[in-house]
Amino acid sequence: MDLVISHLNADFDCLGSLAAAARLYPGALLSFPGSQEKNLREFCARHPDLLPPFVRSKDIDLSRITRLIVVDCQQGSRIGRFAELLERPGLTVHLYDHHPATADSISASGGVVRPVGATATIMTELLRERGMEPTPAEATLLLLGIHEDTGRLLFPTTTPEDYRAAAWLLERGARLHLADEILSPELTTPQVELLHDLLSTLKTSEVSGVRLSVAHASRPWYVGDIAGLAHMMRDMENLDLLVLVVAMADRVYLVARSRVPEVDVGELLRLFGGGGHASAASATVKGEALSVVLERLERNLLLIVHPRKTVGQIMSSPVRSLSSATTVRGARDLLVRYNYSAMPVLQGEQLLGIITRKVAEKTVYHGLGDRPVTEVMHTTVMRATPETPLATVMDHMVGGDRRFVPVFDGEKLVGVVTRTDLLRHLHGASQDGESLYDLERLSPEPKERELATLLRRRLPADSVQLLELLGKSGDALGVAVHAVGGFVRDLLLDVPNLDLDITVEGDGIFFAETFGEQHGCRVRPHQAFGTAVVVFPDGRKLDVASTRLEYYDSPGVLPTVERASLRHDLYRRDFTINTLALCLNTNRFGILLDFFGGQKDLQEKTVRVLHNLSFVEDPTRAFRAIRFEQRLGFQLDPHTEGLLRSAVRAGLVERVGGKRLLGELIQILKEQEPVPAVKRMAQLGLLPCIHNELRFGPDSEQLFAELERVLAWYQLLYLDMPLEPWTVWFLALMDRLDSPRYLEACRRLLMPERLMERVFGHRHQALKRLQHLRQMVGRGQEISNSRLYAGLHGMPVELLLYGLARSGQEELRRLVSHYLTRLAGVKTLVSGTELQALGAARGPAIRRLKEHLLAARLDGLIASKDEELALARQLIAGSERSEL
Repeated sequence: MDLVISHLNADFDCLGSLAAAARLYPGALLSFPGSQEKNLREFCARHPDLLPPFVRSKDIDLSRITRLIVVDCQQGSRIGRFAELLERPGLTVHLYDHHPATADSISASGGVVRPVGATATIMTELLRERGMEPTPAEATLLLLGIHEDTGRLLFPTTTPEDYRAAAWLLERGARLHLADEILSPELTTPQVELLHDLLSTLKTSEVSGVRLSVAHASRPWYVGDIAGLAHMMRDMENLDLLVLVVAMADRVYLVARSRVPEVDVGELLRLFGGGGHASAASATVKGEALSVVLERLERNLLLIVHPRKTVGQIMSSPVRSLSSATTVRGARDLLVRYNYSAMPVLQGEQLLGIITRKVAEKTVYHGLGDRPVTEVMHTTVMRATPETPLATVMDHMVGGDRRFVPVFDGEKLVGVVTRTDLLRHLHGASQDGESLYDLERLSPEPKERELATLLRRRLPADSVQLLELLGKSGDALGVAVHAVGGFVRDLLLDVPNLDLDITVEGDGIFFAETFGEQHGCRVRPHQAFGTAVVVFPDGRKLDVASTRLEYYDSPGVLPTVERASLRHDLYRRDFTINTLALCLNTNRFGILLDFFGGQKDLQEKTVRVLHNLSFVEDPTRAFRAIRFEQRLGFQLDPHTEGLLRSAVRAGLVERVGGKRLLGELIQILKEQEPVPAVKRMAQLGLLPCIHNELRFGPDSEQLFAELERVLAWYQLLYLDMPLEPWTVWFLALMDRLDSPRYLEACRRLLMPERLMERVFGHRHQALKRLQHLRQMVGRGQEISNSRLYAGLHGMPVELLLYGLARSGQEELRRLVSHYLTRLAGVKTLVSGTELQALGAARGPAIRRLKEHLLAARLDGLIASKDEELALARQLIAGSERSEL
């Protein structure tokens, strides 16, 4: 009789592999040798209809077993009571496993052991090779196994075979939604508390360039899914290697995850009776204290850390490349044809950049497949040599989300290192040396920085207190709270900025409402975006958002929003300098998180996008790039500038809706010194995106320079007249356009009617009046105060200042200045009621009387109210006589 089993504490890879083995070995008994992981137990209870028939291990007569089939395991120590079968003469053993063989692996006469992401992948391939169609239930169980062991096909150990197997299972009716429901459970309160304790004990040490992190905790009861906490901590802290050691009840559980080839965690935890592969492993130790296990771990790490490998030992050669004349669609086709994730782009023998399949496919998706590959390729490329340490390349590829590093011998391209090369090395790495390791020699993570002292030195005390209160609210709700964006950027630059943006790794609206209720604030939620505005009693505002990601269905449109991690939330932002996050929770208050090199770009005064399609997905970032560049005195990264120019040439900015375009333009014109930004817009070809005839020539530059002087003069007058300076700059920007084209530009920007009237409707009239005054001055005519008032009254002050800068005539400037400072605020002292009492008729007659009185006052003919009344009586009497 055949018996199919897996290992103790079975997971979804075990379950899926067992289901497939039932098809490969008809009539075989299926059994778990012991308990299952908590998630698997709950799944089996909720979905019994998906399970094959199982037999309890204690109900099996071992004497009848002639063939033992073991899936997802090779160690006899991990199969419970069935280990006694291994001593029976004549027993046939078949093994199916994706973990590497070890010295204590079970001897087998059949089966398949191959380094893929999951044993379920091997079993799926066997079903396909033998033409055995799985049922939808079997396909679902196999897909769950693949997704669990490959981390949704994202772990470094994932292989192309895993993707092909998953696709084949989906075609056979696998229920993918169950992977989301089962493999991404919400953290329970005990898990959140355990995660907090693990983070507080996390220590990192560097040995031979490898960062090793260990965290420990203890609980009197069992807390499930430590592996999930390990993945979460590794991603949160961006760790190279992490080992969690948790004492629960009478056992100590170890879970290890590695991203570096120098440490095989499967080898490490086999020393504790566990198992796994190079990047993920687990073990359970009975009868030992937590402190004893930690001491053993320290000793064993000394034995496991491998010496550094070099690029030359694993690189691929020769190199297949693309020419610079290749289109994006052509590059995509070649990448797909050869199943490459990236290829170099050459001009002759000179390397220009690298194009990835992801960028190529997304560019084609956006309808830009005919563009040259040089417009979207990565141009910032790490240049490795055969002697470069492999860990250096891995840091670059993982930290920078790169898939490809070229290797040069002098100026000659001799090879490449790909993620596939790294995967092969992870599976094939062997211990050939020892390194020193000291758990007490700690160093901070390179992408973290302690800013608590800086916060208290540079911020007002009440602002620091607010940040601390936000962190405490996050502690109480069990969510991570961070300050992000411009506030953090400007804190590092020592630029005053108290405009806070807060992100919450959880329900941001619930956090805002809870905080508002505790501190007497009003809250305005925006459910569609998971954001809220907290309004304090003194009128201050605080923006709160759930961490989220965005994706764009086509260039220039508003994005679709989904919940995501902090790292994903920061990745959706425009530039690296705006991706910095400041932890506010009490246990990590003031810790700066830098996932994308924002600190380095601040130091180098560089504005850099996060990915090559940044301007394709949101072309308005072109305007923001210029705004930050000029405001901060930075420079666009050359690659970023190249991407911006490509987006302009491709007509992407022209696709942006007028309302969004106007908003970005207003933000630029509201800058303290907008002139350099406008010049930069002209240099990068953005002005024709507003109107195809809009330019910035020498005459524009002269007008802008004069306008700077006029606005500075006006500010010194301290007049009680509301002024929107951006409107004046807008008028100057449009100065070269005649009225029909100016109207076209305003309509292109979808300008609101009120604003349209202000900047366009009055423009023609204002210029006409100023021209009339200019002609009078030119003819030497004397212009009385009343005449000047009549000519300029009613025009927005912005138009007057624009006209003043535009005139180029000193006498006209003197007249406008005289009007603004002396005449604009003059009013009559006699009221309409008083004029009626003197006998004036209601309606237009009173208006005309007041105009006469105002003109007389402006021209100095009258000065007091009595004189106004006297003149009014004369005018009324004269009017009555003329009527007679």
